[in-house]
Parts: sequence; structure tokens; C-alpha cells
Amino acid sequence: MTGLRTSRFPEAEVRDRARRGAAAVFPDVAGYGRTLYGSEPAERADDVLDAMRLVPPVFMPQRLEKLVELAREPLYSDVDLRTTVGGFAAPLPVYLSAFGSTRVASADLGLAASGQAGALGIPMVIGENVYAAGGYRSSGGAHRSLLDRIAGYADALPAGLGGLAVQQSTEDADCEVWNLVYSDPAAQPLLDTGRLAFELKTGQGAKPGLGGMTVLDGAAAARVEDLYAIDPVFGPDAGRVLRSSSPGTFTDEILRQQIRFMRNNFPRARVWVKLHPGRDVREAAAVAWQAGADAVTVDGAEGGTGWAPLSFLHQVGLPLGECLQRIGRPDGCLLVSGRIWEGARAAKCLALGARAVGLGRAGLLAVDEDPSAGLRRLVEGLALELRLLISALGKYRPDALGAEDVWPGVASRPEDAVRVG
Repeated sequence: MTGLRTSRFPEAEVRDRARRGAAAVFPDVAGYGRTLYGSEPAERADDVLDAMRLVPPVFMPQRLEKLVELAREPLYSDVDLRTTVGGFAAPLPVYLSAFGSTRVASADLGLAASGQAGALGIPMVIGENVYAAGGYRSSGGAHRSLLDRIAGYADALPAGLGGLAVQQSTEDADCEVWNLVYSDPAAQPLLDTGRLAFELKTGQGAKPGLGGMTVLDGAAAARVEDLYAIDPVFGPDAGRVLRSSSPGTFTDEILRQQIRFMRNNFPRARVWVKLHPGRDVREAAAVAWQAGADAVTVDGAEGGTGWAPLSFLHQVGLPLGECLQRIGRPDGCLLVSGRIWEGARAAKCLALGARAVGLGRAGLLAVDEDPSAGLRRLVEGLALELRLLISALGKYRPDALGAEDVWPGVASRPEDAVRVG
């Protein structure tokens, strides 16, 4: 363990799942027969998704169809979680969110997460600025380079499953990161099997409208001062400075042209687009799909693993639930992240139009708890919950979920009522 800590996030519950796996989906078995269980208030009533409830119907025609197909009563184990995530086959509707150059992921955790995600066969995103922080290839025994993460994932990947998306920031583009990966022999097996994507990042949930930010010491800052903005915001004697990336400039036409550029220059790679939770997220997603994006990823304002100003963490960007409501039924593959760690929140996202959900902080915490199997156990528990929930709704595939499966919850005033569908 590196001693990661989180703020306003159920760290203890995630670590418990990383240790106990599917068993942690249920109350402590030691209390069975001696404890009475019942409903509890939503964890955060101010969160749109937390305020919603999943609502199974009484009449279940799809369960009847499954009964006829199986010639027996269906069980939760009959739910088929397999899906396609941004053009990649996945064993369940889950992917590992982008970890960039932030310090919490740039040490051994990033490599451990890559290996576990690969072994699970779930898609994974490598975030921006890894090239600048760890280099393109390893040197001096430090395995923190971009190629290390790629190899750690690809070497563990089962045949026919998963896929890797590589982000590129404005500064990464100056270093031609996509060109390097696309032409590197190490990436050819992924290209040959259709399991490599490039993700164009327009923003992120933790700091919408800003580029990536990290804190560097003086020596590290000197190495990258020609690429990034360096600001001694912590004072002249702090020994640390703020390093900021450019957020990039986008209009609808610039986004279209960028996607066309990606499709033309990297025809064998999938095209993903990452959006921050902006007020025009519906319009931006529509432009991306119309231009040919294989997936659009949306971070809710709850998303984020790295460094950000406090005002952005608490007061900037749309919550994930509002993003889903604004987008409505998507025109293409929609991937979402933002405080995902358990099955109910994931199932609500799927019911509101997402194809898959991303594990960010939860994924890092699980790997921090157990670098060899923590993420695997977390995902196994999530898979069990999704099977239980989808089956309870009388359905047997994630893409069968719909807005009818969620109830908006009780609002304090009629005008506060959540819009669904």
C-alpha cells in the first residue's frame, strides 16, 4: 500500500471489497441470524444518481422469455454481462478510467492497475502527460514509462477481450505521442487485433475547462518547463511548483476536424473522445458521434483522481446524473465515470443510457489495497451486484436496461424533481 487517501469518497468500503471481493456485496455474514436489515436513506441526497432508486416491476415479460429459452426459472447467474465498449469486447460494462501523470498513479500503482485490468479483459485508458512524467521507454530500472503501462496491460490481456485507449494532451501532441505509439512494434499486437484506441481529451470532471495539473519539485519542473506552464504558486521556499497543461481550444468544427484527422491519420485505431461535464455536453457528444467517434466518455463533476483547485472540486461542472439526463438516449457508445464503485450507481448509469462505467478512484484504491488482486476482487463484486440488480429488474443483459427502471426519488419541491429519460 502507498497510503492513498480520499476525500468525500467511500474509501473504507472500496478497500473492503478489494480484500473480500464478492462477499463484501452483502452484510457481514457473522451477523446473519442476529441482525435485522432494512432500507437506509440515500448516501448523498444532493446527488442526482444517489437520490434515484432502481424499481423492479411486478410483471416481467423478459423473464418469461428467458424462462422459455432456458426451460426453467431464470436466476441472476443467467444475466449475460458481456458488451462492447468503444469497439472493444468486454466481459462486463466496466472500464478502467484514465490515470495520467498525477503522482498517485505514476509510481508502481499505474503499472499494477494496468496488469490487473489486462488480466480481467476490461478496457483501459492511459491518461495524458504520462510521456512527460515517465518517458516513453523505461530507463534506469524505473518502470513508469508510457510503454511500460501499455506492455503491462497488453501482456496480461486474454485473447478476444479488452482494448487500450491512449489519451493525448496538447503537450503530448507536440511530442507526437500518438504517432510514436501507432508505429511502435510493441503496440502492433493491439492494432492487429483491433484493440487500440486514441482518446481526444477536451476536459475532465475534476476541473472542467482546465488542463491537467500536477505538483512538481524544482528538478522535475526544470525538465518540462519548455512544454508546460510552471507557476510557483506555493511560494518561493516551498520547493514545489504547479505544472499546468493547456486545456486546448474547441468549437464544434474544431472537434469535427480533430476526429477526421484521427480517423485519417490512424485508420487502424478506434477513436474515443473525452468530454468534461459542460452545460452543452449533449451537443458536444452529438458532434463527436456524427463525426465518427467510436465512443464518447463523459466525466461527471464527481470524477477525478489527481490535483485540482478546491473551488473546482466542489462547485464547477454538472453532476454525472445531470449529464446523463441532458444527453438522453445516446446516438452512439456513451461511457461515463464519476464516483462509481458499486453496482447500484453503475446500473442507474446503464439505465440512463451509458454503455459502460469507469472506475477511477475506486480502481486506484483497490490496487493500493492489494497490488496483485485488489482490482480483480472489486470488479468481481461489481459483476455480482450487476447480475443481481439486472435480474431483479426482469432483464438479462445490460443494454436491456432503460429509463423505466429508475425512479427519480423524492424531491423537496415539485420544481426540484429529477428529470428521467
